[in-house]
Amino acid sequence: MTDLAFAYLAAGLGAAGAMIGGAAGISKLASAAMEGASRQPEATGDIRGMMILTAAMIEGALLFALVICFLMGTK
Repeated sequence: MTDLAFAYLAAGLGAAGAMIGGAAGISKLASAAMEGASRQPEATGDIRGMMILTAAMIEGALLFALVICFLMGTK
């Protein structure tokens, strides 16, 4: 295999790993938010706001990881 093939392979594996990690993080976040809302229904609005903010931070980190992977693939 050539160096370019290894770069494409590394970019693909990195992108897949980033997507799996981001999905796992957001699913754990949503699970904890639903559990918290079921325990304290009066705090649902606050929990929802914190959940959306944290999910946006996770997606931002995921976007940076994907950009790095795409840059690796086009070196």
